[in-house]
Amino acid sequence: MFKLTDQTIDPRALCDAVRDPSAGGFASFEGWVRNHHQGRDVASLEYEAFPALAEKEGNRILEKICAEHDVVAARCQHRTGHLQIGEIAIAIAVSAAHRAAAFTACRAIIDEIKHTVPIWKKEHYTDGTSIWVKCHGCAEHAH
Repeated sequence: MFKLTDQTIDPRALCDAVRDPSAGGFASFEGWVRNHHQGRDVASLEYEAFPALAEKEGNRILEKICAEHDVVAARCQHRTGHLQIGEIAIAIAVSAAHRAAAFTACRAIIDEIKHTVPIWKKEHYTDGTSIWVKCHGCAEHAH
């Protein structure tokens, strides 16, 4: 299940949500707000999304990748709103019968979400300026 949230993400809760007796492997990913990007000092980030479409596309991605990689369960949460340095912007948890499938699926999920889900990021810099970062591929995959 893919969900947007304006609340702090609890990665442990995602891990617990994918725990299953048939799973022998687990992989997770946390995307943190860092203090730099392309040579600029970042003060904070802001995320906006088109919720209905973002959640529909995010869930489509999880269903597709879970089926392709024989995943037992997968969960993903992406933050919206204003985030400070060090906060979790996205978290993914995947369980599978074996570790290779869990690792592969987790990487495929983050790559596909970054490429297609309509979530936009605004970077706020320490010099007081800010800019919306282009969402590569979102428009071409919106359906």
